[in-house]
Amino acid sequence: MGGIDLGFLPAIIILALLIFVSSIKIIKEYERAVVFRLGRLLVGAKGPKGPGLVIIIPFIDKFIRVNLRLVAMDVPPQDIITRDNVSVKVNAVVYFRVVEPNKAITEIDDFLYATSQLAQTTLRSILGQVELDDLLSNREHINSELQTILDAQTDSWGIKVSAVEVKHVDLPQEMQRAMAKQAEAERERRAKIIGAEGEFQAATKIVEAAKLMEEHPVALQLRYLQTLREVATENNSTTLFPIPIDFLQAFMQKK
Repeated sequence: MGGIDLGFLPAIIILALLIFVSSIKIIKEYERAVVFRLGRLLVGAKGPKGPGLVIIIPFIDKFIRVNLRLVAMDVPPQDIITRDNVSVKVNAVVYFRVVEPNKAITEIDDFLYATSQLAQTTLRSILGQVELDDLLSNREHINSELQTILDAQTDSWGIKVSAVEVKHVDLPQEMQRAMAKQAEAERERRAKIIGAEGEFQAATKIVEAAKLMEEHPVALQLRYLQTLREVATENNSTTLFPIPIDFLQAFMQKK
């Protein structure tokens, strides 16, 4: 009987060590490993695996790393026509994370790409229903509405959208000039209203003062003397003395 050839034993041991080492995977704290065994997804207590050391059976198991950290995805500028027919370019940023790794891998081909495309179409759809003034002044409500819609649509993918922020609204030059004119006209309107209110209040006070002087003639004399005092303090070469009309009527009467 032939004995076992021990010449292949070192090679077998080295091959076994290589297979064992290749089966050990290190999964970081913020990662999970979605494992497929012979093409079937390991669910329940068997998957997803991690963090720490994970044993993967070579040639039988296949695993995909899934990042669980919050992702800040930039939405490229989108050409949008608002409800009041103004063409603008708007970009945004979407904050989301994977909460169910198995769904993120099995329910959608590329969840990062799919989320980006969904964010772009949702941004165009929602902002096309609002007017330009609301887009510029009511950002919080629009952001909340975008977040709610995206979160509801990505829930089946195992993705949680935590926030959506509209970053920048790029207006055409013509619209910027029109808005500047509108703002200037609004400031002029407010200035005229404030000036008119000041004139009205001043006229009201003058009427009240006239009524008071009418009841107390001495007050008119005191006001006359005060005016002379103010005129005398100025370095003028000519001094005007106001004379009441009643004083001149005695000379103007004809006998």
